Amino acid sequence: MKIEGAFTVAAPRTYVWRHIIDPEVMGPCIPGCDSIEVTGPNTYLANVQVKLGPIKTKFNLEVEVIEEVEPDHIISRTRGEEGSRASMVSAENVLRLSDADSGGTQVYYSSEVAIVGRLGKYGHGVMKKVAKKLCDKFADNFRERVENSKAA
Repeated sequence: MKIEGAFTVAAPRTYVWRHIIDPEVMGPCIPGCDSIEVTGPNTYLANVQVKLGPIKTKFNLEVEVIEEVEPDHIISRTRGEEGSRASMVSAENVLRLSDADSGGTQVYYSSEVAIVGRLGKYGHGVMKKVAKKLCDKFADNFRERVENSKAA
């Protein structure tokens, strides 16, 4: 399942980049993220709760940064499992920053996500709808946090 989108942040690209690579900023912006821990120079562990229809579940995720080119893009891989191991998720992710026409920064994201197990039984339509909602919430949270820190 492919998930992609873009949003604009009213801040310069180098400023947005510093926030994108900071787990202290990113963690609270991710809907349902209970914790994020740096485990190595390019690796992180995150616990994320997700609600899909009547099911509320928690994923233990490992994130590995494969490539990072400042202040242009980050390519990462995410793998994890539901706490009960009933579902597994994997994703190949791309995050790109570019200068926006408005003077801010355009943030583009793309993920190729695979979910197997009990949550994999949901149709792609339902999954994409939930993913879009989570991505929109992340964009709002991140934009607000970066723009407010810039104003301060």
